[in-house]
Amino acid sequence: MNPAAVLPVSLLISSARLLIERHLGLAWISGEISNFTRAASGHCYFVLKDSQAQVRCVIFRHRWQLLDVVLKDGLSVEVRATPTIYEARGEFQLTVESVRLAGLGALYEKFAALKARLDAAGWFHPDRKRAVPTLPRVVGIVTSPQAAALRDVLTTIFRRLPGVPVIVYPTPVQGAAAAASIAAAIAAANAHAEADVLIVCRGGGSIEDLWAFNEEQVARAVFESRIPVVSGVGHETDFTICDFVADLRAPTPTGAATLVVPDRLALRASAGALGARWQKAVVRALELRMQHLDMISRRLVHPMSRIQQRQQTVAALASRIARAAAVAYERPRSALLPIARDLGRLLRTPPRQSAMVADIGQRWRRVGGDHLATLAQRLGALEQSMRHLNPQAVLERGYSIVTGEGGAIVHDAGEVSLGESIGIQFARGEAAARITRSAPD
Repeated sequence: MNPAAVLPVSLLISSARLLIERHLGLAWISGEISNFTRAASGHCYFVLKDSQAQVRCVIFRHRWQLLDVVLKDGLSVEVRATPTIYEARGEFQLTVESVRLAGLGALYEKFAALKARLDAAGWFHPDRKRAVPTLPRVVGIVTSPQAAALRDVLTTIFRRLPGVPVIVYPTPVQGAAAAASIAAAIAAANAHAEADVLIVCRGGGSIEDLWAFNEEQVARAVFESRIPVVSGVGHETDFTICDFVADLRAPTPTGAATLVVPDRLALRASAGALGARWQKAVVRALELRMQHLDMISRRLVHPMSRIQQRQQTVAALASRIARAAAVAYERPRSALLPIARDLGRLLRTPPRQSAMVADIGQRWRRVGGDHLATLAQRLGALEQSMRHLNPQAVLERGYSIVTGEGGAIVHDAGEVSLGESIGIQFARGEAAARITRSAPD
């Protein structure tokens, strides 16, 4: 920027504002509130100061509505704000985004970091948490013997369930050594294994007072405990790491006692109702059994009576079978009688075709006889012809049959040669000869 240049005030202030905002940026600033006012617009104005300096602050309405801290004069706080300049008056100020009580910021951050880490490790997961016994035989309490919370817990336990044994594992619940002592008490309860459930409790207080229950060693002792743990630390609005790791969280120590032991009056009422239901169920079951027995007894008869009933049944069945057989016999008999009468009448009456049949039979015998006679004459003539043609008859008349050496019949003298052997068949017998002379035609 040219030193000789003349700047308007607005440009100077806006340039200074930009430099401050860019250089310092969003930061945490601690101090004490004074001159706190809230305008009709809903914006809040106050002065944040310490022993050596002060600065004006503004919280706009939309930020104010999100604050968990009630601001007032004299309150030591830590504000998360952006340093800037209000250009209309040229005043340096802080634009506040959030506010927390002074001294607690580091604790809150430590609490949030440990909570996030243990949650990621699965220490808070519902699946790993154990069920608290409905009716514990022995109740263990981890707290300070001087704590008012112990008296409240004991009073509540003995009022709800008188006579239940209680073991107190004493430990400081506040101070630098409290966390290690609480963890040791929980470990001792597990080592003795006398209690069915543990109550870890103390009364309300500030975050510093309850900080022992936000330590990792206490959380680890609760996580590793084989005995179910109920956490009753502080008031209903107080939350500690112990609450998240415990198997069950109660809003107060008295609430923890209420969760651990049942009310004897409620138990008595429940037992009475259960007894009444059981009695009603038993009576109903007996009634059903009696009805069933009555039904069976009505069906129960003497064996002789049962035999007689069976005999009567058999006799009735035999009678029905006899009647059915008679009916079955009579029906076809009745149907056959007319047929039999008609058949007898037909057998006794000569049929109308009998004369015709007799005449045809006579004619057949006459024609058949004539035909047979004709056939016999023809057969005789054929027989006579066969006799004349029979070679044996020719031989009987003095003829003979000559065969050559091959057995063929010789018809011509030229078929044989001189010196050839021939066969001669006579009417009775045969002979062999040799050709000594031949005279063919």
